[in-house]
Amino acid sequence: MDGDIVRIENMPSEFEKALPILRKIESAGYEAYFVGGSVRDTILKRPIHDVDIATSAYPSEVKGLFKRTVDTGIEHGTVMILDHGTGYEVTTFRTESGYQDYRRPDKVTFVRSLREDLKRRDFTINALALSENGQVTDLFGGLVDMKARVIRAVGDPEERFNEDALRMMRAVRFASQLDFRIDDQTLKGIYDHSNLLKKIAVERIHTEFIKMMMGQDAGNGLSLMLKTRLYRYIPEFGDHFETLVELVKTPIRLINEVQVWSLFAASFQFQRSQIETFLKKWKTANKIINDVILTTDLIFRIQAQTVNNLDLYHAGRQNVQNAVAVAENYLNESLPDLIKAYDNLPITSRKQLEITGGELIKQGILKPGPQLGKTLTDLEKAVVIGKVRNRRSELMTEAISLNKE
Repeated sequence: MDGDIVRIENMPSEFEKALPILRKIESAGYEAYFVGGSVRDTILKRPIHDVDIATSAYPSEVKGLFKRTVDTGIEHGTVMILDHGTGYEVTTFRTESGYQDYRRPDKVTFVRSLREDLKRRDFTINALALSENGQVTDLFGGLVDMKARVIRAVGDPEERFNEDALRMMRAVRFASQLDFRIDDQTLKGIYDHSNLLKKIAVERIHTEFIKMMMGQDAGNGLSLMLKTRLYRYIPEFGDHFETLVELVKTPIRLINEVQVWSLFAASFQFQRSQIETFLKKWKTANKIINDVILTTDLIFRIQAQTVNNLDLYHAGRQNVQNAVAVAENYLNESLPDLIKAYDNLPITSRKQLEITGGELIKQGILKPGPQLGKTLTDLEKAVVIGKVRNRRSELMTEAISLNKE
């Protein structure tokens, strides 16, 4: 980024599609801008995820301009406009006050001033507005900070973090995602107010933490959590300071949530029951918990160099990939090609067995019941470990052998 950017000549397609919304609002005599992260990411040449629009028009005025709207957050001034196929959230300029829960304002006041609206934003790099002609409005030095790769609170960090304590997690998340540093005053504000993170619902912390750990410099984000003491106020991390310090020293490259949690579960030496307890505190989905258990178990076996075909089979291909990815983060030795080993398994699912329970019943070998299920499991294992080939005749013979009186 050479010099101060004041105009974007080529609007991203995501903005182009939403331009009719801005133009319609402006033609009625109001101001309207693209705001927030989408403007930041456009300037940084990063993919855009959400297109947010802010306007001087009050919610009732916005609704009067469009045929199809939904009150998605009307009490906070947000209306979704559906007129152009895609839903676009349009929010009235506002000021906020009274944050007794350290997350949501007790009072929202609609205003006509863009400056007042941008002043309540979290960081300068997010306090940017983009007009329909490509003009960037930067009232708080966001462009300078972006050029210097700095995350800085808008105004007084103490006020910003007392308003919304989740902003502290957002700061370390942005540091990781963008590979930026946090300016000293903002960093001190996080350190001084880190205990306020206890006031935030774990689901919201969860979202920021996973994004941080999948950032381009996750080690930086984790290091900042240690420096600012944020790690003390998230589930289970407070007792693992030394382990976390060691983990920061390793390059961390993770691409999904299962890999994130498996890295910590393996580093903390958690066993299955501990993993389940740990992740339930984080309000993690059951499917993720199960995959983390399978992945972590395989990581321990990789460390012990005891991986066999049955381990790979039970883990499944995705979790084999996850285990290899995590192991590569903190094991120094070279790893065997476990993906190839998985792909060379005789079967990767019981459905691939060349015999079914129905056939075993039809042949009079077994009756419906628990023994039938056990026999199919034994056949499955026998094929995976190479004891028998996946051929109907051999499986039938093995089933008879397994069920001799």
